[in-house]
Amino acid sequence: MSKETKQDIEKKKELFLESPSGFMMPFAAGEGEETEEVEISLGYGEQVHPNTGEKFFHHGVDFVCPHKPLYAIASGTVIGVGQDGTHDKFINVRYGKFDVKYGHIDGHVVNYGSKVNAGQQIAVSGDFLHIGVTFDGEDINPIDFLTVILSNIAQLAAMGIKGHPQLVDFDVPVRTKYEADQEHIIEMMFRFLPQYIAEIQAGTYRMSDRADLQLRNAFSQSVDRNYFFENLPSYGNPLGLSGRSAPLVSKVQDILIGDFLAFMASRHNMYVPTWDEAQKKNLLSLFL
Repeated sequence: MSKETKQDIEKKKELFLESPSGFMMPFAAGEGEETEEVEISLGYGEQVHPNTGEKFFHHGVDFVCPHKPLYAIASGTVIGVGQDGTHDKFINVRYGKFDVKYGHIDGHVVNYGSKVNAGQQIAVSGDFLHIGVTFDGEDINPIDFLTVILSNIAQLAAMGIKGHPQLVDFDVPVRTKYEADQEHIIEMMFRFLPQYIAEIQAGTYRMSDRADLQLRNAFSQSVDRNYFFENLPSYGNPLGLSGRSAPLVSKVQDILIGDFLAFMASRHNMYVPTWDEAQKKNLLSLFL
């Protein structure tokens, strides 16, 4: 075996990314759906600036995916959160020896130093998304890195192993009282969920005492009914829930969605557009 071949093998070993939580592409259509096809607006390497017409070296790839949830690609750690003149708001996550920068984001939902798992939402993209990748401090083409991630998912699937985490799959449907307005609420969450989480973490917004009591009662009743740990706990189902606990999941979702909508009302005077005045007043009486 030649020296060059040995070096190639060692390099491949270094590039291998271990991830106990599996792998996930950074943007996805949602649980049970295929990964979205995302258009590239600006590639890696020497490019022509779309505004000035000047040639420059682009240390990343820009994607057309406006206001989409962004997911952790593998097991990693948030090593940077901030804003600069080149990429506006950004978040940096370290996956092994790979550092991935997500630029031009609307906001982040995890903080500096946080440990993340594959499939965990970390941010929301802005009008577009910049992804830059370095390996051991050196630039690499993000497309090459994402191709490796996609290959890992495909290889795990071929072996009968799910390449990305799955949430608990109940035998019965889990519904909330907000089903009719789901599309509008999801659009609001795409834009404002990072702010909601950030304010909760900073203590500038807190759940109402009434909503907090409802949440505590829901979990207390669930303990009495032995809802927890009927199945082996996993990343996607840490409480070991089964289909029997669907009423608990529905109740908790009702409370948390209601609290988010109360936040939107108090911070932005924004409501679900199909609601009448009675529905708005009812929300404020329950959650504020």
